[in-house]
Amino acid sequence: MKIYLAIALQLCGILHAAPTLQLEAPAIKRDDKGVVTLTTPAPDTTILYTLDGADPIAKSNPYLAPIALSSGGTLKTRTFAKDRKTMSDAAEATFEPLAGQPPQPSTVVPVTQDRSWPQYDWAKRHALTSAAVKKAKPQILFIGDSITHFFGGEQFDGYALRGQQTWGEFYTPRNPGNLGFGWDKTENVLWRLQHGAIDDIAPKLIVMMIGTNNTGNCSAPDIAAGIDAIVQELNKRLPKSKILLLGVFPRGEKPNPQREKITEINRIISKLDGTHSVTFLDIGPKFLTPEGLITKDIMPDYLHPNEKGYRIWAEAIEPTVRKLMGETK
Repeated sequence: MKIYLAIALQLCGILHAAPTLQLEAPAIKRDDKGVVTLTTPAPDTTILYTLDGADPIAKSNPYLAPIALSSGGTLKTRTFAKDRKTMSDAAEATFEPLAGQPPQPSTVVPVTQDRSWPQYDWAKRHALTSAAVKKAKPQILFIGDSITHFFGGEQFDGYALRGQQTWGEFYTPRNPGNLGFGWDKTENVLWRLQHGAIDDIAPKLIVMMIGTNNTGNCSAPDIAAGIDAIVQELNKRLPKSKILLLGVFPRGEKPNPQREKITEINRIISKLDGTHSVTFLDIGPKFLTPEGLITKDIMPDYLHPNEKGYRIWAEAIEPTVRKLMGETK
């Protein structure tokens, strides 16, 4: 009797168990121009992918458009449920460079990112900022990562804008736009520029600072190549705009190997000064004490400025901004 009861209870559990969501891995296809498309038959799902050999996780790159891989590379991808709690097995494909296309560093291959998901939705921010910039037609446009993101402007997510007072004083009268995105690397900025971020605008001046998020695992020459690629993309899409290219800011309380890499990046990109409508300016020393330290009263986490730090930034570039925008005193 006990055996029959146990079997009955097991059958009851099977019959009433919630169905398990089975997701199929995305299909990967590259055309003869090197453009990769990812598809999945599962409705209402998200495709995430990587190009760095890592296994796709909930914070990997969301597939929002075909991926340009004419230079080759290894792509890994999974299908995720919308809440990203359920995922498929991984699919993987390795592509050789097309004829005449040399391999390229990751810093110049345009990709999306979601490293801060779900704190903020990168794709949503891209859509909102692109629409806002198109509507506002800014005369001065800031492009970068979280250091720029947190400066000021319109609030599109939950991140605090730490330099809003300085932004309002220096830039609001000039009709500014802010295309800084938390966690962005050079390759993420490239993707945004190629997918609507700067369509139908013509700013007088672009203030750009990017590269610090690449310093963890990319070489200085590769990071500089990514910055150069962004400059060329801006020249192509906004040929009448001038570019104020800032050296990557120092990071870390004390001198460290990451700062040494940043110094090398800045040495390389300084050669862009006077080319491609670029003016190069390294204001990094403004954030340091005579002993080479970053203090918490300027950058509390030794990376992101507070209001005092953003004022140092604004004041340091103001003479150059006035000159490049053709303003009179």
